[in-house]
Amino acid sequence: MGELPLHGLKILDFTRVLAGPHCAKTLLDLGADVTKVEPPGLGDISRYAAPGQPGKSHYFYQQNAGKKCISVDLNFPEGQDIIRHLLKTADVVIENFRPGTLDHFGLSYEEVAEINPQIIYVSISGYGQKNSMSHRGAFAPTVHAEVGLVDTLINHYGDNLGEPSSDVFSHADVYTGMEAVIATLAALEQRHRTGKGQHVDVAMAATMMYVNERAHADLTETEMDSEPPALGATESPTLKFREGQWIVISASPIFSPIFVRYCAMMRRNDLRNDPRFKTAELRRLNLKALLDIVQSWVYSFQSIEELEVHLTEAGLAVGEVRTSAEFGKSQWAEEWGAVVEVVDDHGATVKLPGQPWQFSESTRQYQLIASSVGEDNWSVLSDAGVSAEQFSDLQQKGVIYSVAPFKAAAE
Repeated sequence: MGELPLHGLKILDFTRVLAGPHCAKTLLDLGADVTKVEPPGLGDISRYAAPGQPGKSHYFYQQNAGKKCISVDLNFPEGQDIIRHLLKTADVVIENFRPGTLDHFGLSYEEVAEINPQIIYVSISGYGQKNSMSHRGAFAPTVHAEVGLVDTLINHYGDNLGEPSSDVFSHADVYTGMEAVIATLAALEQRHRTGKGQHVDVAMAATMMYVNERAHADLTETEMDSEPPALGATESPTLKFREGQWIVISASPIFSPIFVRYCAMMRRNDLRNDPRFKTAELRRLNLKALLDIVQSWVYSFQSIEELEVHLTEAGLAVGEVRTSAEFGKSQWAEEWGAVVEVVDDHGATVKLPGQPWQFSESTRQYQLIASSVGEDNWSVLSDAGVSAEQFSDLQQKGVIYSVAPFKAAAE
C-alpha cells in the first residue's frame, strides 16, 4: 500500500478550540505533517475541556492527536522570527483568530506571502476577514442564531420545544472546518497549476447558509402550503417498536410524494382518500392520527429486519435510535474501524471516532498521541536548524515554553 494522499504536505496550525483544529486534524489524517503553534502557558483552551485530564482533555485528543505542538510567544521579536523561519518551508497556514489578530505580529497574509509566495493561508472566522461584521466574535451557538438555524428549530418543534433553544452540536464549527479543508485542497490544486499561493477566507456564517439544504425556501420566503421543505427529511417521524426501542423512518408522511409511499408500504391506499389526509395542510393538522396509524402498522412486525424489507420496497429506510456508544459496539463499527482506542498519559482508555474514508491505494493511519504544550519544541526547532545553545537561550528568555524541562540539548 502507498503513502497517504497528503504525505509530505507541511502545515502550520495556529488554530484553537474546534473549527480550525478540526480542519488541521482532517488534513493530518489524510497524511499531512501538522505543527500546532500555541501561546505559552495554558495553550489551546480546549486542553481543559471535560472529560479528561487538565492539559490533555479528551476533546483535545479528538481534534489534535498526532500534531506536533510547539509553544512560541509572538510578543517577542525572536518568536516572530521562529515562525517566519518555519513559514519558509510550509505549504499551508491555518488560523482562526478574530480577523487582524496575526497582523499585529507581522504575520498577515501579505507579509507571509513575501516570505513564501506559494503559501496557502487559510483564515477561518465567524463572518469573514473584511466586511461590516468581521469585527464580531463568533461561536457556533451565536452563528446558529444569526443565520436562521435557531429560528428554524423553534418553528419546527413549536410548543414541543418548551422554550427557544439552540442545537446541542457545534455545527457551525465542524462544517466550517470541513469547508476549510475543501477550500485548502482546491487552493493547493490551483497552486499546482499556477505556482501561486493565495489567501483563503472561510466564514462560519457563509458555511451555515451553504450547507442548509432548505435555504432556497427560507431565503426566497416561499409559501409552502404546509408541505415540508427539502423532501421532508427533517420531519421524519420517531416511533416505538414492539420491544420498546425507538426507531426513525426516513421522510415525513406530510410531504405529498412521501405520503403516497407510506400508503403503499402499509397497503393502505384507502388513506389517500381519507378526508383527514387529502392535503399536506390536513395531514399536518391531523398528524397525530396519521402517525397513530403508522405506529400500529409498525407494531405488527416481529423484527426491525422484517420492517426494513417493507420500507426498502417503498424506497424508505429505518434507523434504530441508539447512543454513540451502542453504535460504536456494532458489527458495522468493527468492520469499518469506526472507533479507535487511545491510552492517555494517566493510563485511561479514551475511545475516539475513526476516519470516515478508506483508500484503495493507502492504509489509514491513526495518530494516537496528543502532545503537551511545547512538547515538540526541540524536535521541530532543531529540524529547522536551531542549535541546542540557541534553544536554551530562547527558553530562558521565555520566547518558547514547554511544560516539560528541556533535555535534548544534553543528549
